[in-house]
Amino acid sequence: MDVLWDSVPATSDGVTVREVADALDGRELAYTTVMTVLDRLAGKGMVQREREGRAWRYRPAATREAHIAQLMLDALDLGGSRDAALVRFARSVTGTEAEVLRAALSAEAGLPGSGLTDRVEDPRAGGPALDEATDR
Repeated sequence: MDVLWDSVPATSDGVTVREVADALDGRELAYTTVMTVLDRLAGKGMVQREREGRAWRYRPAATREAHIAQLMLDALDLGGSRDAALVRFARSVTGTEAEVLRAALSAEAGLPGSGLTDRVEDPRAGGPALDEATDR
């Protein structure tokens, strides 16, 4: 996924298995191994693929940030108290990270002066929710 996130801009048609295999050159992976992994990722909905001649072109189904946000939401669903987990998380972030969270929550609530103007996909609803500051 890192190869796709790092090398495929959102406007791109994606990359081929050969291009991914070449990007993983130092790992000595067989072409068929890379092809199998990309096929499985497509089956899980993590990548999108489109036929180009006899080959497939792959691109991430979501941004790295949206994927990480979904992982965090999934972790909250593992059981126990979501509120307690959120409070513990909030207490563990740095001051700068806390400011980013405050600004994002203010923007989500529609409060003025949130400073968040560039929106990205909300992994829960497929709509805008968080700003680029969440990239940090």
